[in-house]
Amino acid sequence: MNHKDILIIEDDKAIVRILELELKYEGYSFDIAYDGKTGLQLFSGGNYTLVLLDLMLPEISGMEVCKKIRESSNTIIIMLTARRNLTDKIRGLDQGADDYITKPFEREELFARIRSGLRRGQFQAQIQDLHICNNLKVNTLTREVSRNDVFIELTKTEYDLLECLILNKGIVLTRDQILEQVWGYDFQGDTNILDVYIRYLRNKIDSPFDEKLIKTVRGVGYTLKEQAHEASN
Repeated sequence: MNHKDILIIEDDKAIVRILELELKYEGYSFDIAYDGKTGLQLFSGGNYTLVLLDLMLPEISGMEVCKKIRESSNTIIIMLTARRNLTDKIRGLDQGADDYITKPFEREELFARIRSGLRRGQFQAQIQDLHICNNLKVNTLTREVSRNDVFIELTKTEYDLLECLILNKGIVLTRDQILEQVWGYDFQGDTNILDVYIRYLRNKIDSPFDEKLIKTVRGVGYTLKEQAHEASN
């Protein structure tokens, strides 16, 4: 799924043309929809950091588009509208919009809000990509791994194995499940390779620390799990 910075959902072609020229000049990637139905289709099939959404749209209204997006996503939404009354603004924000700007708008103000929205959206994406187990952190976007804030260098296969475990944190995965997810469903090699890489991973992730996170479940497989601490009397 290709990522783009912005999805514009706006039926006024003159405004779209201005936005298109300015966004290209600023170096942003974007898609355009001229009605609510097409906008929702693009959104559901794409990956956007921010949505510029007109309130009054053909096919499906901007309010309804905003509501539909909010049912499945926290993507930043800036509403664009010619309506200036407070009731519409409150209604838009209640439907889940993050910001609201009225037409005609000043270019500098709109782009300041876009920059702010993109920063917030990028921060949200980083949080969603960060997976934590105790003091172990795995960023699935950058593939960076650290424990106690010390960077840990892993090979590709070691990282793939760790990602498989942390995305299923607390769940016992069978050997076959891990082999399929990390080495592929058609893997025909020696299944002992899993034990070898678990050992490699433990040497880097667990051995230097008191608390061991990678657990062996005999006769089943492995899991990544925080150690339960006993309450003191």
